[in-house]
Amino acid sequence: MAENLIRVTYRIECEGDVEQMASRIASDQSTGTFTELPGETDDIRRRCAARVEAVTALPPADHPSFPHSGTGGPVNRGDAVIAYPLDAVGTDFAALMTITVGGVFAIRGLTGIRVMDFDLPKAFASHPGPQFGIDGSRRLTGVAQGPIIASIIKPSLGLAPHETAHLVAELCEAGVDFIKDDEKLMSPAYSPLSERVAAIMPVIRDHEQRTGKRVMYAFGISSADPDRMMRNHDLVADAGGDAAVVNINSIGIGGMSFLRKRSRLCLHAHRNGWDILTRHPGLGMEFRAYQKIWRLLGVDQFQINGIRAKYWEPDDSFVRSFHDCMTPIFSPADRPLPMICSGQ
Repeated sequence: MAENLIRVTYRIECEGDVEQMASRIASDQSTGTFTELPGETDDIRRRCAARVEAVTALPPADHPSFPHSGTGGPVNRGDAVIAYPLDAVGTDFAALMTITVGGVFAIRGLTGIRVMDFDLPKAFASHPGPQFGIDGSRRLTGVAQGPIIASIIKPSLGLAPHETAHLVAELCEAGVDFIKDDEKLMSPAYSPLSERVAAIMPVIRDHEQRTGKRVMYAFGISSADPDRMMRNHDLVADAGGDAAVVNINSIGIGGMSFLRKRSRLCLHAHRNGWDILTRHPGLGMEFRAYQKIWRLLGVDQFQINGIRAKYWEPDDSFVRSFHDCMTPIFSPADRPLPMICSGQ
Protein backbone atom coordinates (compact mmCIF):
# COMPACT_ATOMS: atom_id res chain seq x y z
CA MET A 1 0.00 0.00 0.00
CA ALA A 2 1.17 3.55 -0.76
CA GLU A 3 1.07 4.62 2.89
CA ASN A 4 3.60 1.90 3.74
CA LEU A 5 6.25 3.15 1.31
CA ILE A 6 9.02 5.71 1.66
CA ARG A 7 9.63 7.29 -1.73
CA VAL A 8 12.94 8.95 -2.46
CA THR A 9 13.64 10.89 -5.64
CA TYR A 10 17.25 10.75 -6.84
CA ARG A 11 18.83 12.75 -9.63
CA ILE A 12 21.09 10.12 -11.17
CA GLU A 13 24.02 10.82 -13.43
CA CYS A 14 25.98 8.01 -15.06
CA GLU A 15 27.71 6.97 -18.26
CA GLY A 16 25.37 4.03 -18.79
CA ASP A 17 21.62 3.50 -18.57
CA VAL A 18 19.93 5.56 -15.84
CA GLU A 19 17.14 3.04 -15.31
CA GLN A 20 19.63 0.23 -14.78
CA MET A 21 21.55 2.37 -12.30
CA ALA A 22 18.31 3.11 -10.44
CA SER A 23 17.63 -0.61 -10.19
CA ARG A 24 21.11 -1.15 -8.83
CA ILE A 25 20.60 1.53 -6.18
CA ALA A 26 17.29 -0.05 -5.17
CA SER A 27 18.93 -3.46 -4.83
CA ASP A 28 22.14 -2.34 -3.12
CA GLN A 29 20.30 -0.17 -0.60
CA SER A 30 17.82 -2.85 0.43
CA THR A 31 18.16 -6.64 0.14
CA GLY A 32 20.87 -7.05 -2.50
CA THR A 33 24.62 -6.68 -2.76
CA PHE A 34 27.38 -7.04 -5.37
CA THR A 35 26.67 -10.75 -5.91
CA GLU A 36 23.77 -13.20 -5.73
CA LEU A 37 22.85 -14.30 -2.23
CA PRO A 38 21.26 -17.68 -1.45
CA GLY A 39 19.46 -16.09 1.51
CA GLU A 40 17.82 -13.38 -0.60
CA THR A 41 14.56 -15.25 -1.01
CA ASP A 42 11.46 -14.17 -2.84
CA ASP A 43 9.78 -13.62 0.53
CA ILE A 44 12.56 -11.32 1.72
CA ARG A 45 12.44 -9.35 -1.52
CA ARG A 46 8.66 -9.07 -1.30
CA ARG A 47 8.84 -7.67 2.22
CA CYS A 48 12.00 -5.58 2.18
CA ALA A 49 13.30 -4.91 -1.33
CA ALA A 50 13.24 -1.36 -2.68
CA ARG A 51 11.70 -0.90 -6.13
CA VAL A 52 12.07 1.63 -8.90
CA GLU A 53 8.69 3.24 -9.51
CA ALA A 54 9.51 5.80 -12.19
CA VAL A 55 12.42 7.22 -14.17
CA THR A 56 12.19 10.58 -15.93
CA ALA A 57 14.90 11.29 -18.49
CA LEU A 58 16.75 14.61 -18.30
CA PRO A 59 19.09 16.24 -20.82
CA PRO A 60 22.63 14.81 -20.59
CA ALA A 61 25.38 16.70 -18.78
CA ASP A 62 28.44 17.80 -20.72
CA HIS A 63 30.80 16.76 -17.93
CA PRO A 64 30.58 14.34 -14.98
CA SER A 65 29.94 15.83 -11.54
CA PHE A 66 32.34 13.44 -9.78
CA PRO A 67 36.00 14.13 -10.62
CA HIS A 68 38.10 11.19 -11.80
CA SER A 69 34.97 9.25 -12.75
CA GLY A 70 36.62 7.66 -15.77
CA THR A 71 34.63 9.51 -18.40
CA GLY A 72 34.91 12.93 -19.95
CA GLY A 73 31.25 13.25 -20.87
CA PRO A 74 28.64 13.70 -21.95
CA VAL A 75 26.86 11.62 -19.27
CA ASN A 76 23.25 10.54 -18.95
CA ARG A 77 20.88 12.00 -16.34
CA GLY A 78 17.46 11.20 -15.00
CA ASP A 79 15.22 11.51 -11.94
CA ALA A 80 14.35 8.15 -10.42
CA VAL A 81 11.71 7.51 -7.75
CA ILE A 82 12.65 4.53 -5.58
CA ALA A 83 10.16 3.15 -3.06
CA TYR A 84 11.43 1.57 0.16
CA PRO A 85 9.04 -0.53 2.29
CA LEU A 86 8.34 1.19 5.59
CA ASP A 87 8.69 -2.14 7.38
CA ALA A 88 12.29 -2.38 6.15
CA VAL A 89 13.27 1.12 7.28
CA GLY A 90 10.98 2.26 10.08
CA THR A 91 10.52 5.87 11.11
CA ASP A 92 13.89 6.48 12.77
CA PHE A 93 15.82 9.14 10.88
CA ALA A 94 19.15 7.40 11.47
CA ALA A 95 17.77 4.40 9.60
CA LEU A 96 16.24 6.56 6.88
CA MET A 97 19.52 8.39 6.24
CA THR A 98 21.64 5.24 6.36
CA ILE A 99 19.47 3.19 4.04
CA THR A 100 18.25 5.77 1.53
CA VAL A 101 21.19 8.19 1.48
CA GLY A 102 24.35 6.93 3.17
CA GLY A 103 25.50 4.17 0.84
CA VAL A 104 24.09 5.58 -2.38
CA PHE A 105 27.00 7.97 -2.95
CA ALA A 106 29.50 5.09 -2.80
CA ILE A 107 28.00 3.09 -5.68
CA ARG A 108 30.44 2.47 -8.51
CA GLY A 109 29.41 3.78 -11.92
CA LEU A 110 27.75 6.97 -10.78
CA THR A 111 29.19 10.21 -12.08
CA GLY A 112 26.78 12.24 -9.96
CA ILE A 113 23.92 11.68 -7.51
CA ARG A 114 21.61 14.09 -5.70
CA VAL A 115 18.73 13.42 -3.30
CA MET A 116 15.88 15.58 -4.56
CA ASP A 117 12.98 14.73 -2.24
CA PHE A 118 11.57 12.45 0.44
CA ASP A 119 7.91 11.48 0.18
CA LEU A 120 7.28 10.14 3.67
CA PRO A 121 4.27 8.09 4.80
CA LYS A 122 2.04 9.29 7.63
CA ALA A 123 3.87 7.06 10.08
CA PHE A 124 6.55 9.79 10.20
CA ALA A 125 3.98 12.13 11.75
CA SER A 126 4.91 10.35 14.99
CA HIS A 127 7.85 12.76 15.23
CA PRO A 128 7.02 15.83 17.35
CA GLY A 129 7.34 18.56 14.73
CA PRO A 130 7.43 22.25 15.71
CA GLN A 131 6.36 23.17 19.23
CA PHE A 132 5.72 26.81 18.28
CA GLY A 133 6.07 27.09 14.51
CA ILE A 134 4.55 30.02 12.64
CA ASP A 135 1.64 30.74 14.99
CA GLY A 136 3.75 30.42 18.12
CA SER A 137 6.49 32.66 16.73
CA ARG A 138 3.91 35.31 15.93
CA ARG A 139 2.38 35.02 19.39
CA LEU A 140 5.74 35.33 21.13
CA THR A 141 6.76 38.37 19.07
CA GLY A 142 3.32 39.97 19.23
CA VAL A 143 3.21 40.30 15.44
CA ALA A 144 -0.11 38.83 14.34
CA GLN A 145 0.20 39.88 10.69
CA GLY A 146 2.84 41.15 8.31
CA PRO A 147 6.60 40.67 8.51
CA ILE A 148 8.44 40.07 11.76
CA ILE A 149 11.38 42.51 11.76
CA ALA A 150 14.55 40.90 13.04
CA SER A 151 18.20 41.73 13.61
CA ILE A 152 21.35 39.73 14.28
CA ILE A 153 23.91 40.95 16.79
CA LYS A 154 26.94 42.26 14.91
CA PRO A 155 29.91 42.07 15.16
CA SER A 156 29.21 38.35 15.23
CA LEU A 157 32.10 37.69 17.61
CA GLY A 158 34.02 39.89 20.03
CA LEU A 159 31.40 41.82 22.01
CA ALA A 160 31.42 41.45 25.79
CA PRO A 161 28.04 40.70 27.46
CA HIS A 162 27.53 44.32 28.59
CA GLU A 163 28.31 45.55 25.07
CA THR A 164 25.82 43.11 23.60
CA ALA A 165 23.19 44.24 26.11
CA HIS A 166 23.76 47.89 25.11
CA LEU A 167 23.19 46.97 21.45
CA VAL A 168 20.07 44.99 22.38
CA ALA A 169 18.67 48.08 24.10
CA GLU A 170 19.23 50.16 20.97
CA LEU A 171 17.55 47.54 18.78
CA CYS A 172 14.56 47.31 21.13
CA GLU A 173 14.15 51.09 21.01
CA ALA A 174 14.39 50.95 17.21
CA GLY A 175 11.30 48.74 17.16
CA VAL A 176 12.58 45.32 16.09
CA ASP A 177 10.50 42.27 16.96
CA PHE A 178 13.22 39.63 17.13
CA ILE A 179 16.94 39.65 17.93
CA LYS A 180 19.32 36.72 17.78
CA ASP A 181 22.88 35.79 18.55
CA ASP A 182 24.89 35.16 15.42
CA GLU A 183 25.16 31.42 14.80
CA LYS A 184 28.89 31.62 15.49
CA LEU A 185 28.31 32.86 19.05
CA MET A 186 27.72 30.15 21.65
CA SER A 187 29.67 30.43 24.89
CA PRO A 188 33.20 31.76 24.31
CA ALA A 189 35.44 32.81 27.18
CA TYR A 190 34.87 36.54 26.57
CA SER A 191 31.06 36.12 26.48
CA PRO A 192 29.89 33.04 28.39
CA LEU A 193 26.25 32.23 27.78
CA SER A 194 25.42 32.63 31.48
CA GLU A 195 26.82 36.17 31.55
CA ARG A 196 25.16 37.08 28.27
CA VAL A 197 21.77 35.92 29.53
CA ALA A 198 22.26 37.81 32.79
CA ALA A 199 23.10 41.01 30.88
CA ILE A 200 20.43 40.80 28.13
CA MET A 201 17.29 39.53 29.85
CA PRO A 202 16.96 42.59 32.14
CA VAL A 203 17.06 44.78 29.02
CA ILE A 204 14.30 42.72 27.42
CA ARG A 205 12.16 42.87 30.58
CA ASP A 206 12.73 46.59 31.08
CA HIS A 207 11.67 47.36 27.52
CA GLU A 208 8.55 45.22 27.96
CA GLN A 209 7.61 46.96 31.22
CA ARG A 210 8.03 50.42 29.70
CA THR A 211 6.40 49.80 26.31
CA GLY A 212 4.30 46.65 26.65
CA LYS A 213 6.23 45.05 23.80
CA ARG A 214 8.12 41.83 24.39
CA VAL A 215 11.06 41.45 22.00
CA MET A 216 12.05 37.85 21.29
CA TYR A 217 15.74 37.11 21.82
CA ALA A 218 17.30 33.85 20.61
CA PHE A 219 20.47 32.83 22.45
CA GLY A 220 23.03 30.48 20.90
CA ILE A 221 22.86 27.25 22.92
CA SER A 222 24.39 24.70 20.52
CA SER A 223 26.80 22.09 21.84
CA ALA A 224 28.02 18.73 20.58
CA ASP A 225 27.32 17.44 24.11
CA PRO A 226 23.52 17.06 24.44
CA ASP A 227 23.66 17.37 28.22
CA ARG A 228 25.56 20.64 28.00
CA MET A 229 23.15 21.90 25.35
CA MET A 230 20.23 21.13 27.68
CA ARG A 231 21.97 22.99 30.51
CA ASN A 232 22.31 25.95 28.13
CA HIS A 233 18.64 25.62 27.24
CA ASP A 234 17.59 25.54 30.88
CA LEU A 235 19.72 28.57 31.69
CA VAL A 236 17.88 30.59 29.04
CA ALA A 237 14.41 29.26 29.87
CA ASP A 238 14.82 29.67 33.64
CA ALA A 239 15.84 33.31 33.09
CA GLY A 240 12.60 33.97 31.22
CA GLY A 241 14.00 33.64 27.72
CA ASP A 242 11.79 32.34 24.96
CA ALA A 243 14.05 31.33 22.04
CA ALA A 244 17.34 29.69 21.09
CA VAL A 245 19.58 29.49 18.02
CA VAL A 246 20.41 25.89 17.14
CA ASN A 247 23.12 25.00 14.61
CA ILE A 248 21.36 21.90 13.34
CA ASN A 249 24.14 20.41 11.24
CA SER A 250 26.62 20.77 14.08
CA ILE A 251 24.44 19.13 16.74
CA GLY A 252 23.10 16.47 14.37
CA ILE A 253 19.84 14.58 14.14
CA GLY A 254 20.31 12.92 17.53
CA GLY A 255 21.11 16.18 19.25
CA MET A 256 18.06 17.86 17.73
CA SER A 257 15.79 15.01 18.75
CA PHE A 258 17.18 15.10 22.31
CA LEU A 259 16.66 18.86 22.56
CA ARG A 260 13.17 19.03 21.08
CA LYS A 261 11.73 16.41 23.42
CA ARG A 262 12.78 18.52 26.41
CA SER A 263 12.54 22.04 25.02
CA ARG A 264 10.58 24.96 26.44
CA LEU A 265 12.03 27.40 23.91
CA CYS A 266 11.19 28.43 20.36
CA LEU A 267 13.97 26.77 18.34
CA HIS A 268 15.52 28.82 15.55
CA ALA A 269 17.32 26.46 13.16
CA HIS A 270 20.44 27.78 11.48
CA ARG A 271 21.46 25.60 8.54
CA ASN A 272 25.16 26.58 8.29
CA GLY A 273 26.90 23.66 6.61
CA TRP A 274 23.96 22.97 4.31
CA ASP A 275 26.03 24.39 1.48
CA ILE A 276 28.39 21.40 1.78
CA LEU A 277 25.44 19.20 0.87
CA THR A 278 23.98 21.26 -1.92
CA ARG A 279 26.30 23.75 -3.60
CA HIS A 280 27.24 21.43 -6.46
CA PRO A 281 24.06 20.91 -8.52
CA GLY A 282 25.01 17.35 -9.44
CA LEU A 283 25.78 16.17 -5.91
CA GLY A 284 24.36 16.22 -2.40
CA MET A 285 20.84 16.99 -1.33
CA GLU A 286 18.13 19.43 -2.36
CA PHE A 287 16.75 21.70 0.38
CA ARG A 288 13.27 20.28 -0.25
CA ALA A 289 14.42 16.91 1.07
CA TYR A 290 16.75 18.27 3.75
CA GLN A 291 14.25 20.56 5.47
CA LYS A 292 11.63 17.86 5.95
CA ILE A 293 13.89 15.97 8.36
CA TRP A 294 14.51 18.98 10.61
CA ARG A 295 10.90 20.11 10.53
CA LEU A 296 9.64 16.76 11.71
CA LEU A 297 12.35 16.69 14.37
CA GLY A 298 10.90 19.93 15.68
CA VAL A 299 12.50 23.20 14.52
CA ASP A 300 10.17 26.19 14.92
CA GLN A 301 11.98 28.66 12.67
CA PHE A 302 14.17 27.89 9.68
CA GLN A 303 16.93 30.25 8.53
CA ILE A 304 17.05 30.57 4.75
CA ASN A 305 18.70 33.14 2.52
CA GLY A 306 17.10 36.05 0.68
CA ILE A 307 16.77 37.80 -2.65
CA ARG A 308 20.15 39.07 -3.87
CA ALA A 309 21.74 37.96 -0.61
CA LYS A 310 25.46 38.08 0.04
CA TYR A 311 25.72 34.31 -0.37
CA TRP A 312 26.18 32.16 -3.48
CA GLU A 313 22.60 30.83 -3.56
CA PRO A 314 20.63 31.97 -6.64
CA ASP A 315 17.34 33.79 -6.10
CA ASP A 316 15.28 30.96 -7.61
CA SER A 317 16.78 28.53 -5.09
CA PHE A 318 15.81 30.85 -2.23
CA VAL A 319 12.26 31.12 -3.56
CA ARG A 320 12.02 27.31 -3.68
CA SER A 321 13.35 27.11 -0.11
CA PHE A 322 10.70 29.55 1.11
CA HIS A 323 7.99 27.60 -0.69
CA ASP A 324 9.27 24.33 0.75
CA CYS A 325 9.10 25.67 4.32
CA MET A 326 5.55 26.92 3.74
CA THR A 327 4.31 23.62 2.27
CA PRO A 328 2.78 21.27 4.87
CA ILE A 329 4.25 17.79 5.14
CA PHE A 330 1.28 16.31 7.00
CA SER A 331 -0.54 19.40 8.36
CA PRO A 332 -0.14 23.21 8.47
CA ALA A 333 1.13 22.86 12.05
CA ASP A 334 4.38 21.24 10.84
CA ARG A 335 5.44 24.40 9.00
CA PRO A 336 8.32 26.39 10.52
CA LEU A 337 8.57 30.14 10.22
CA PRO A 338 10.93 30.91 7.29
CA MET A 339 13.55 33.39 8.53
CA ILE A 340 14.83 35.44 5.60
CA CYS A 341 18.33 36.82 6.07
CA SER A 342 20.88 39.23 4.63
CA GLY A 343 19.02 42.48 4.92
CA GLN A 344 15.76 41.33 3.35
